[in-house]
Amino acid sequence: MTKANVFFTDFRTVAFGDGLPAKLKKLVRKAGIDQIDMKGKFVAIKMHFGELGNVSYLRPNYAKAIVDVVKELGGTPFLTDCNTLYTGSRKNALEHLECAWENGFSPLSVGCPILIADGLKGTDDITVPIRGGEVLHEAKIGRAIMDADIFISLSHFKGHELTGFGGAIKNIGMGCGSRAGKKDQHRNGKPVVEHRLCTGCKRCLRECANDALEFDPTTRKMSVNQDKCVGCGRCIGACNFDAIRFTENAANADLNRRMAEYTKAVLDDRPHFHVSLVMDISPNCDCHGENDAPILPDQGMFASFDPLALDQACVDVCLAAEPMPGSQLSDNLARPGFVDHHDHFVNSRPESEWATCLEHAEKIGVGTRDYELVVVK
Repeated sequence: MTKANVFFTDFRTVAFGDGLPAKLKKLVRKAGIDQIDMKGKFVAIKMHFGELGNVSYLRPNYAKAIVDVVKELGGTPFLTDCNTLYTGSRKNALEHLECAWENGFSPLSVGCPILIADGLKGTDDITVPIRGGEVLHEAKIGRAIMDADIFISLSHFKGHELTGFGGAIKNIGMGCGSRAGKKDQHRNGKPVVEHRLCTGCKRCLRECANDALEFDPTTRKMSVNQDKCVGCGRCIGACNFDAIRFTENAANADLNRRMAEYTKAVLDDRPHFHVSLVMDISPNCDCHGENDAPILPDQGMFASFDPLALDQACVDVCLAAEPMPGSQLSDNLARPGFVDHHDHFVNSRPESEWATCLEHAEKIGVGTRDYELVVVK
């Protein structure tokens, strides 16, 4: 496979000149987004709207820059994300939209509609074959994302407590999975009901196609029949009281491979383009309701047709940077007896691991890790 072009620009601007959104527009045009025929096409722009309490997510200004370019090229864009598997402020479409609005995302601020791709309860998905999948053979993707003609990812590149970092592949693979799809990637085993939270409302019964939910009329509590349960996770999306949960997590390497395979399912057979902003590099995911000090200085904006090359370029520039004083990363390195892994992301979260994701993504044909960095002034 030939080298992929990854286009880069820094965060420097000239006083009284164009701002960063204009610079982002210039970057994506230089990277070739104009090559995609968008006229009359639905264009899904996948991003993360940030958890309530977190302030390191990408601001709406950057989303609007991409929206503006898509409109200029004749496309019909919408911003999108899927509901979360964990409890928080984005676990159903209503809360998710309210969270997005509170964090500044609205049709007025970004210039296009916002759709939660897997519907009200995270159950509106479509099963997509994973060509070349080795761990999984099909993916459950939010329907609105798969209905789009063109796919664009807009990612905040930062650290992550499990996958080392969150970039394009994480934004696509994990982010486009419905609640059931996220379960496929994150979890092993089957859900359980926490009885102290169960209200006996029976809403979950409507979602179970396997008669695995059993209601006790005496206690008025629901339970999961582990013999009948197939582990699809749809009951979790149906519960408004966070009473149903998974208890077994997949190992990091398994999670990384599944995430790469979900990414392939999302991208196959349609035009796609990818943007990552390496800024506010917090040690944890934007799914946290808080954010710690950045572990590394802001690096710049990157764009490519190849999400794997994009992630590799972002990793490389981060590994070459100096740790930020007073961050989790610098604190770890200064701790007596700390084992230096010579990797900023692993040093920040020693329990994390990221190499498996990029290796597997290349193996199954998501893209290439071999890239040429093209600097845009």
